[in-house]
Amino acid sequence: MLARMPVFAAEPATSAAPAADAATAPVPSTQTGTAATSSNPAPATAAPDAQTPEPSTAVKISIALRKGDKTGALKIADEFLATHPRDAQVRFLRAVVLGDLNRQDDAATALESLTEDFPELAEPYNNLAVIRANQGQFALAERYLQLALAAEPNYITAQENLGDLYIAMAAASYEKAARLAPENGALKTKLSLTRELGNKLRAAR
Repeated sequence: MLARMPVFAAEPATSAAPAADAATAPVPSTQTGTAATSSNPAPATAAPDAQTPEPSTAVKISIALRKGDKTGALKIADEFLATHPRDAQVRFLRAVVLGDLNRQDDAATALESLTEDFPELAEPYNNLAVIRANQGQFALAERYLQLALAAEPNYITAQENLGDLYIAMAAASYEKAARLAPENGALKTKLSLTRELGNKLRAAR
């Protein structure tokens, strides 16, 4: 059995998500229905009935998540993507919601599709790495983190996760070696130290 791993950091729905695709992102209007057709629009101070712009789909999803309505957040994303299938931001948030619903395989599939369509975005690679690391697929997790850093070299979360991943990989290797050589005291010490470091990393999150 693998040693316990440090807690890896996924990008949540409330953080900076990938920007929406410019070709499909909705353009909020700052005009009311009457101002758009009037040749003499009223002064701004004389429009008490002006409509407040509707929040974006990304904001609606984040609000639903803050309220704990994960199913509602997923519904908002699905309904929007039915007519805006290439919106990168909402697709990313949908994958985050799937992860929050413990649908890890579905989240991974959504993120993999996102990396295929938008390989220049770093966040999907990072969240894929988190899923794979928590599944014990360390080599695949490392590959995704390297891709995240190739896309965004100054991506702090991915760099931090890579460090945590190497600690987890070291613990797994020491544990396997200790099973093969149970009388080797040095291996036991290294395994103990690595596990202790992992516990401290979890506490530092």
